[in-house]
Amino acid sequence: MAGAAHCSLQAKRLLLDPKFEGYKLSLEPLACYQLGLDAAVAEVQLRDDQYTLDHMRAFGMYNYLHLDSWYQDNVYYVDQFGRVMNLSVTLDTALQKPREVFRLPTELTACDNRLCASMHFSSSTWVTLSDGTGRLYLIKSGKRGSSASEKWEIVFNEELGSPFIVAHSVSFVKSDAHSLAVLLLRVEKDELDTKGSGFHVTLEWVTIAEGKKGDHRYEIIKRRVLQGKSVPHYAAIEPSGDGLMIVSHKPFTFMQSESDKLEENDDAKVSNEKKDPLYYWQQTEDDVTITVHLPQDITRDDIKIRFSPDNICVTLKDQPPLMEGKLHSSVDHESCTWIIREDKSLEISLIKKNEGCRWTELIVGDTRGEFIMDPSQCSEIAESLMHLTSEVMNPNPEKEKPPCNAQELEECDAFLEDGASLCRFDGDNLKITHIINLGSNQYLFSVVVNPKEMPCFCLRHDVDALLWQPHSDQPENMWEHIATFNALGYVQASKQDKKFMACAPDYSYAALCECLRRVFIYRQPTPLATVLYNRKEGRQVGQVAKQLVATLEANDPILGFQATSERLFVLTTKTLFLIKVNSGN
Repeated sequence: MAGAAHCSLQAKRLLLDPKFEGYKLSLEPLACYQLGLDAAVAEVQLRDDQYTLDHMRAFGMYNYLHLDSWYQDNVYYVDQFGRVMNLSVTLDTALQKPREVFRLPTELTACDNRLCASMHFSSSTWVTLSDGTGRLYLIKSGKRGSSASEKWEIVFNEELGSPFIVAHSVSFVKSDAHSLAVLLLRVEKDELDTKGSGFHVTLEWVTIAEGKKGDHRYEIIKRRVLQGKSVPHYAAIEPSGDGLMIVSHKPFTFMQSESDKLEENDDAKVSNEKKDPLYYWQQTEDDVTITVHLPQDITRDDIKIRFSPDNICVTLKDQPPLMEGKLHSSVDHESCTWIIREDKSLEISLIKKNEGCRWTELIVGDTRGEFIMDPSQCSEIAESLMHLTSEVMNPNPEKEKPPCNAQELEECDAFLEDGASLCRFDGDNLKITHIINLGSNQYLFSVVVNPKEMPCFCLRHDVDALLWQPHSDQPENMWEHIATFNALGYVQASKQDKKFMACAPDYSYAALCECLRRVFIYRQPTPLATVLYNRKEGRQVGQVAKQLVATLEANDPILGFQATSERLFVLTTKTLFLIKVNSGN
């Protein structure tokens, strides 16, 4: 992680609304349609040995309804008979029953430790599918959503070890050969973890490619494994297959082969040899003192030091400069001196031109030295910061601007996970190239806006929810702020029974559902057709954001939740509900 670029997310001010006044509850009716399923959804309950929070997040809160982003209003699920069922909607008032498009060859109930069946739509004609027993299927589907052209045909079928779920997949062409990269998620027993949960999480990155020309067989060409201690909130492969992005509470690292470990150990030895600082420096309000340990054979005549008002250059014998560069601040170069001390160390004294100025570094950009702070300076700094701290919660409540009082915070202001990070891994050297510390920017959900791009992820920023689109091919703008859902970060935190969140690909609304029955919809602000005034301030209100609530006529728990620009799809054990949110263009 040492070589990774530490980045930050840059929000677009034009997409933020500091004057947002909140959502107004709307009683307008929502058209809700329901379809009874021929067979129940293939739900897999957690076993007694799947007791950790990671098991619950990965498998207990699994979304059993799969949205095909390549085709509008096209959803899939797997039923208890191992049938992949599809519902394609063109007209809400003429809904057809879900139809079977594929049947898993294996008997699902025969495997005791199976997970839920999972799938991902790699492209407009390719699907990756897992039966939950540890077997991966690559399927050529033809054009989906149309019974005439949709025909699912297995082109690859292999056992890949312990059971997993498909987290993400992409289809791409490299070196004139068609390839698919698939990300498999597992929660595995960790015998070495005696103090933690006893489990670790693995993400296996599998690349499968077509054989030589004329040979249409597909085979695995690469398998790489990342390991971490928490289920990732977000994990996606770049469209080119060259990299991977992960949002997780705890870091992931690649598990290396023995040859890789030997190379890394050699690199570590070299870096350890270079760890000792090249020089040490101290400062007072008037001067800076630099100490350099000299080799045994160096004499006074071998040392050449050149002072200038803003630069320094130190050379030993005929070697390249030991220290050279621009100083943090100007010095009185004519008063600067140097001596060789009895312990064979070189001591250089620089006289500051601006007295009292505290230097943060000696030579601009040079990290080879170590700053040693005097104890009196430490106590001076601590004393200057003392007014910012207190052992009492609120020592002076009468003060004009009292400090923050944690007792005034509401439950929904608390963040459960403050250590989340966003990392981008390079597919070639398996190292982190970019990292963002998300801090209190809580992860909310992901959504596919453009199926040819990586999935977007939504983060809480203060009270709002901001949607970010990764651009793997744009290093200078790798994460773009594309939409804002006003106050959604605050609103969702108050819904203690929420299970799934989603938003429309056109950002027209966001929605969340509870474990049972209730669905909440939050529309973007829209202009008003009538004149409306704010009662408190007496000013005219130009637009209003509406909140709508739908209650489903079902007692079964919600198992799946997906949003399109026009509709919400909600899946329970035996029923598929469609909620018409927006009318078509």
